[in-house]
Amino acid sequence: MKTFVGPRLRQLRRDHGHTQADMASRLGVSAAYVNLMEHNQRSLSVRVLVGLLEAYGVDWQDLVNDVDNKSFDDLRAAIKDPIFGDMPVDPRELRAAIDNAPNLVAHFLKMHGEYRNLLENMMRIGNERMPDELLASSPETVIHDFFRNNSNYFPELEKAANQINKLLADESDVIFVSLKQRLAKKHNIKVAITAVEEMGETLRIYDDEEKVIRLSEGLDHINKVFQLAHVLCFVEYGDALEKIATRIPDQREAVIKRCQVELANYFAAALLMPYGAFLKMAKETRYDIDRMAARFEVSFEQICHRLTTLQQDGQRGVAFFFLRVDKAGNVSKRFNATSFQIAEFGGSCPVWNLHTAFRTPGVIIPQFVELPDGERFFTISRTTERPAFSRDTQDRRLVLSLGCSVAHCDELIYAEPYSLQGKMDFSPIGINCHLCPREGCSQRAHQPLMSELTIDPNRRGGTRYDG
Repeated sequence: MKTFVGPRLRQLRRDHGHTQADMASRLGVSAAYVNLMEHNQRSLSVRVLVGLLEAYGVDWQDLVNDVDNKSFDDLRAAIKDPIFGDMPVDPRELRAAIDNAPNLVAHFLKMHGEYRNLLENMMRIGNERMPDELLASSPETVIHDFFRNNSNYFPELEKAANQINKLLADESDVIFVSLKQRLAKKHNIKVAITAVEEMGETLRIYDDEEKVIRLSEGLDHINKVFQLAHVLCFVEYGDALEKIATRIPDQREAVIKRCQVELANYFAAALLMPYGAFLKMAKETRYDIDRMAARFEVSFEQICHRLTTLQQDGQRGVAFFFLRVDKAGNVSKRFNATSFQIAEFGGSCPVWNLHTAFRTPGVIIPQFVELPDGERFFTISRTTERPAFSRDTQDRRLVLSLGCSVAHCDELIYAEPYSLQGKMDFSPIGINCHLCPREGCSQRAHQPLMSELTIDPNRRGGTRYDG
């Protein structure tokens, strides 16, 4: 496979204040050849790579790591923000900007990210005064962006989880027993199933001094297994979690701790659903979530979460986004391997049928949706139940939504009826009313922040904002 590094080669040369002739002299090639490489008309050869390592001391992984596609996706998503209107932008212009002005693109994306965080904070505080701590991005936003910048894929955790999975398989056919045995034999940690009266609404407590993991009897078997895998990650791979967390730009304690929790959840999912076997079954069953949940003995929600992480080079699955939403539209979990902006900003649009799913518990509801920028997605939504262990903990239902670009919907069994009929009716949805520029929406509840809707005193539309 040919490797082209034009923009990064140009930036490397400029960072050192060298001309093309200067670089050519150091690499032992002609200035014309350097020019061709910078314009991606010549690929990176082993000889030139060695020369770059010797002359400039760059890490070859940094040099050949393909970040251009990620920058292109981020730039395309940002430029479709309603604040820029509906003026179309030629993808070739975006690619040219990345090739010729990568630093400018990086600054633009950073500025757009800060603008997005500002809007997020404004919507969170409503009419109250903005406290100083909200001027910084929330830990949830920082971690979401960190996971997305890593394509929701952490190879070091995948490798560790796969090794542990193979070891556990040799010890017992029952994963819960295998985890208990490993914790006891290797780390002298006991597992105790504890009464709800002692635990209250706490579901898991790990006492490092007493070397005991207390699991609430209110947890079902699937979640008891997941919690043990989660703790095992901290016990055996705490150093790996700390090392990954050092890559986060925001090193606030709350961000680091929250990130380590999410990374341990990632490890637990990878342990219970090994990458190769999981991807194989996903493709064989056309992403039949219930079928996969039965095979791997995990929950519907855990399958949805794991599907967003299948981003290994050369062995990728469909790119999904995943949201978990409560009855009020608050997003309590979100992961995104797509350009779907609702996964970034929220999920409170009433036109999106994830809210309808509350009316039909346990039933998967499919929908084709279109964002204001014209991007189209296929989504499925279904309820999930929280642990109920007393009359006071009943009816804590949430809704999960999983979606992908409409270009991949034929790979999902849930879209089969629509493919056979050749009929796809797209519902026009938005991020939320504050950020949606659509006019004439019968569900609009607020004036958009970035534009003024036309009001005609002589006309009454479906809402007071549709004049």
